[in-house]
Amino acid sequence: MTVTAEASPTVPTLPRRRAVFPFTAIVGQEEMKLALLLNVIDPKVGGVMIMGDRGTGKSTTIRALADLLPEMDVVADDPFDSDPSNPELMSDDVRDRLSRGETLPIAKKKVTMVDLPLGATEDRVCGTIDIEKALSEGVKAFEPGLLAKANRGILYVDEVNLLDDHLVDVLLDSAASGWNTVEREGISIRHPANFVLVGSGNPEEGELRPQLLDRFGMHAEIRTVKDPTLRVKIVEERSAFDRDPQGYLERHQAEQQELQERLVKAQELLSSVEVEYDLRVQISQVCAELDVDGLRGDIVTNRAARALAAFEGRDNVTVDDIQRVVTLCLRHRLRKDPLETIDSGYKVQKVFADVFGVEPPDEDA
Repeated sequence: MTVTAEASPTVPTLPRRRAVFPFTAIVGQEEMKLALLLNVIDPKVGGVMIMGDRGTGKSTTIRALADLLPEMDVVADDPFDSDPSNPELMSDDVRDRLSRGETLPIAKKKVTMVDLPLGATEDRVCGTIDIEKALSEGVKAFEPGLLAKANRGILYVDEVNLLDDHLVDVLLDSAASGWNTVEREGISIRHPANFVLVGSGNPEEGELRPQLLDRFGMHAEIRTVKDPTLRVKIVEERSAFDRDPQGYLERHQAEQQELQERLVKAQELLSSVEVEYDLRVQISQVCAELDVDGLRGDIVTNRAARALAAFEGRDNVTVDDIQRVVTLCLRHRLRKDPLETIDSGYKVQKVFADVFGVEPPDEDA
């Protein structure tokens, strides 16, 4: 009797990871894209608050940005993805190991984007300490939270205006200091929490309090596209991606690679970018005339202008750089009353034009 083997069914080759819509293929929303790129170049800009209509591509753009970023070196056995070459981005444990002369195992890892759910508890966000294990075994048993997972990555909070104010405070404190500290029953543990904080929301559902809004480095407003031709293009691009994700990604691979290399070069150039003294004085004059509380507005505008100059391959900030970022950095700092609406940008640009002696904006535009 002749036995014939059945032909085994062909198993499709699966992509290594789920396809994400490419950042370079996103049509419009230039204000949001610029703010996100500048925060990637210099995370100390302080994050982005994106407010806009439903269905305008906020989440898609942020996921696309995380996917665009190059892989980074991490300490392989460290739960906080410590940077093996920068002590400022190391956990205390890794720093101790390095001081003892230990050789750190290094691995490559994609930049992480962490979605923070609205119902998250403080323990889930900050992490928890196992008190029983700490007391019985004498070790600091720490269960890392979302802040630990987001270290050296992006922490995205959708509908941040609906998040509990206390949690928003925790996120902003960690984003500003770069560290998260958990204390319980006399036991204290801290770990690095350097991340780009991105919040989004719909103005119809309420604004953040001015005190919290001021803590975000930049504020981007996005609107539903009205031009029918542009709307058709957006729909066509999305449909093409949904039909053949891998083929669509291959067509945009060269643009993605070019932008990725540009971001890496900008990060390397950033430390050598200078802002002339006269320009710094004029930036502070704009903040003073707009009656911006505190000095965050001055600091963020300087940082964002330097990041933009680095992105464009220059080591000197120009007036045009400042003009392109000043609205993003200041308009959300003008609200004194929670019932006020955020300035569209006209007021900021008008004062900027007066101080810097450039053409004032068209109020109708």
